[in-house]
Amino acid sequence: MKHLLKMLDLSAQEITGILNLADQLKYEKKHGIAHPRLAGKTLGMIFQKASTRTRVSFEAGMYQLGGLPIFLSASDMQIGRGEPVQDTARVLSRYLDGIMIRTYAQKEVENLAEYGSIPIINGLTDFSHPCQVLADLMTVREYKGQLDGLKMCFIGDGNNMLNSLTVGGLKMGMKVSAACPEGYEPAKEVLDFASGNPDFFLTHQPREAIGGADVVVTDVWASLGMESEKKEREKAFAGYQVNAENLALAAGDAVVLHCLPAHRGEEITEEVFEAHAAEIFEEAENRLHAQKAVLVTLLGE
Repeated sequence: MKHLLKMLDLSAQEITGILNLADQLKYEKKHGIAHPRLAGKTLGMIFQKASTRTRVSFEAGMYQLGGLPIFLSASDMQIGRGEPVQDTARVLSRYLDGIMIRTYAQKEVENLAEYGSIPIINGLTDFSHPCQVLADLMTVREYKGQLDGLKMCFIGDGNNMLNSLTVGGLKMGMKVSAACPEGYEPAKEVLDFASGNPDFFLTHQPREAIGGADVVVTDVWASLGMESEKKEREKAFAGYQVNAENLALAAGDAVVLHCLPAHRGEEITEEVFEAHAAEIFEEAENRLHAQKAVLVTLLGE
């Protein structure tokens, strides 16, 4: 494993290795055991999309591993003023030990990996959100003790989260069902991957997807950068809400996850969010541990 660009690139063995290491690093953190595994290493963090969890978790994680994180705002860099990404990749590869980038186009992440000579980590693109999904899988394992054979249901937009959850869940032996409005389905590349897999089910009816689910996941209806579509999306996603009525069809001990920030009263009700706040904020914390595992895997000796 040289980079973390998208879940499609990872094998089940690689995912399991990251999750096991994340569990170990979380245990060490909770018990005050220092783990400066990346002492002397430097991570450049390029942000072309605003962030709370991604920036703080990567910055804190790199510090806890003994390394140095450097925040690089696109507005402060030549890459934000037209420098070709292939040039940026080759220059930064001579200064840094790794790059995490949070941006819009998946192609930009792929180009950094193609032209650079250091590990590239996808902190989020419009297509993929692998760091979040690794944290989600870690959280499900903590609550359920396994992934294989569990049913995971996603209700909402066929966005980067559903793209990555579908691939990650299926690779780890989960049954994945999704309910999206017409025109808001997952990316073709993901549907091609899932095609013919009996463990994948896509519908336009939330109640069909959620039946018997062990894990229920949702996300905002309009992701960052889609604010102009907000009114249109509110109409399209009416009924695609994780609420008590829909959740009653899931398993009685279903775990509810949300990658945050949540718009209570839209994709999830206040009642359901608060009832499952323990899982949701454990999921948020696990971004730190899962990403530290990725950093150690890619940047460690």
